[in-house]
Amino acid sequence: MTNILRKAIVSGELDMGQKISETTLAQQLNVSRTPVREALKQLEREGLVEIVPRVGTCVRKPTEKEIIELFTLKEVLEGLAASQLAQRGDVPELHELIRAMEHMEKSVKEGNLDGYVEANDGFHEAILKGSGNSKLQFHYNLLINQLPYRRFVYLTLEQPDRLGKSVEEHRRIVEAIKAQDSQLSEQLMREHVRKSGGKLTEIIKDKLLKK
Repeated sequence: MTNILRKAIVSGELDMGQKISETTLAQQLNVSRTPVREALKQLEREGLVEIVPRVGTCVRKPTEKEIIELFTLKEVLEGLAASQLAQRGDVPELHELIRAMEHMEKSVKEGNLDGYVEANDGFHEAILKGSGNSKLQFHYNLLINQLPYRRFVYLTLEQPDRLGKSVEEHRRIVEAIKAQDSQLSEQLMREHVRKSGGKLTEIIKDKLLKK
């Protein structure tokens, strides 16, 4: 139950600020209200929903300050993951990373934004897994689940020229990791996350926080 609701929020299926009815969810999922209520309490602890007594529950809107803080941490964690993957050499995750990159390039040629976003997910997942650091992965997942991250990816990629620049940034990261240059891998990954976060910050007020 918790995983189902978390996925709906993180993917953007449930919009930020959207009210959530325990009764409606229970009916849709064919369960009692008790597991729904417990799932919502867990998601409140994770910062994904807000429960207001006698008012109800809604998907929480992160503030601009929170988004900046979360992307700052994301930059550090993913930079470290890229560095550690580069040091591990020819591991299975490296080949997953290369396949994701190929899928991204193919999606761009076909004008398939959905395919690109899916490949982007695989790209970043391969880097996190490839770090070989379970604690890093745990804290990254805890962090990323505080954001409707996939929606944010769509928002940034819809900006002029961002898609082409994103492809090139990813390509350079792959080449640095293949060359086992841990320092450059970390630098390029951090720059990529910083640019994505910066672009998101530019549009966040109008497209998200002013709804």
